[in-house]
Amino acid sequence: MADRSTAERWLAALTNSPTASGHEDAVIRWVRAWVARREDLSLRSDAGGNLLITQKGRRTRSPVVAVAHMDHPAFVVTSVEGREARYEFRGGVRPEYFQNARVVFPSRGPAIRGVVRTHDPTTGTGSIRVTGNGAVNPGAIATWGFSGQRTKAGHFSAPACDDLAGCAAALAALDRARATPALRHFGVLLTRAEEVGFVGAIHAAKTGTVSRETRLLSIEASRASAHAPVGAGPVVRVGDASTVFDRELTNQVSWAAARRGLPHQRKLMAGGSCEATAFGVYGYRAAGLCLPLENYHNMGNLDEVESGSGKATPMLETIALSDFHALVDLLLLAAEAVDDVGGLETRLDHLYEGSRHLLERRPLP
Repeated sequence: MADRSTAERWLAALTNSPTASGHEDAVIRWVRAWVARREDLSLRSDAGGNLLITQKGRRTRSPVVAVAHMDHPAFVVTSVEGREARYEFRGGVRPEYFQNARVVFPSRGPAIRGVVRTHDPTTGTGSIRVTGNGAVNPGAIATWGFSGQRTKAGHFSAPACDDLAGCAAALAALDRARATPALRHFGVLLTRAEEVGFVGAIHAAKTGTVSRETRLLSIEASRASAHAPVGAGPVVRVGDASTVFDRELTNQVSWAAARRGLPHQRKLMAGGSCEATAFGVYGYRAAGLCLPLENYHNMGNLDEVESGSGKATPMLETIALSDFHALVDLLLLAAEAVDDVGGLETRLDHLYEGSRHLLERRPLP
């Protein structure tokens, strides 16, 4: 069973893996190897390449599945001519961050580096001048080049916390659930191509990768703000920019966290949309959870850049380790709590029965 130091090793391994929408291969290999070392787990890949991990053996409750995505905004090389690599950038990053930006092509040998020469924000395409030794081929991934950034005490920084930190938290929770027969209904779904419109989640919902009775806990790493800061606990996300999530499922999770005294925040988080939206649209019960994130999509100084007063500098994404570990705890707590009886209607019924006598007609003085 994963202790905190083990979970942090998985966090480091996954968030430093090169990945992009449609090119999640490094993450998929890591996850397949992780599952292969656990004989009581099963892994199934659907036709879209999403990975569903479940526990073997008989379960007595409808499934609860944590969902996280395996991609992160990155450059994908489409063609190479000499030392110029043409790319398609997959994910949402403001155009200011591309100007003469340094990038790295991960490789098994010495890193191959480059500099962004052109970028068209309307198409997300452009060119990179390759400056380091070694060959770059179509299909290669390039990530931002980072330098000089220090991680604050109690925090964790990496190239791709969104949403590889979510993947790590889901797997850590599953590893702990294996020791509790009552949690055999808990599983994990890792999706592809979220950053280009949660395509993997839509595929999973439309093709029935998970059964209709499944309750989904959609994990994200979302931009922190003054009302949802890093270090104040994981967020039970009421909704996003597109919709609100399943009311009763959201209430069950947040009430259980409050009863247990687990640090958490309950917020709307309307800065973007997430996979819970896709699953809800296609008829699934889905709640949203997220880790507050600094340097969202590697956009350092984002508040200042948006106001026109700061320099657009690519930076490592940063989360609080306390938020990460509390998210693991919250996932396990949620898996227990989603079948609790006595929802909001029951609470209101009790209020009504206790006070409806106040509505009795009385003669006016």
